[in-house]
Amino acid sequence: MSTTGQQPRAHRAGAFDVRNVIAGLIGFYGVVLVLMGLFGTSADDRAKTDGFNANLWVGIAMLVFAAAFALWSRLRPVVVDQGADVAGDDDRPPMH
Repeated sequence: MSTTGQQPRAHRAGAFDVRNVIAGLIGFYGVVLVLMGLFGTSADDRAKTDGFNANLWVGIAMLVFAAAFALWSRLRPVVVDQGADVAGDDDRPPMH
């Protein structure tokens, strides 16, 4: 309990949620691949993939994946208890 008699408030992990980090990284690489697919793909590159613009389609798939992770993080946030012991669990016996 706090000094005001209220229970400590729980809050969301926010930017420290690993799903947000994954969404950001995959989203960044997805944007890079989409731009490479739109502006950096030559006829020789398409010939290597049998006419399939691999950078564009994989980039779009990565953007969809990143959006799904961001949505998952938004809909099911990790709740951090303010009163939780972050350093470790004091109830456990010491390891020898």
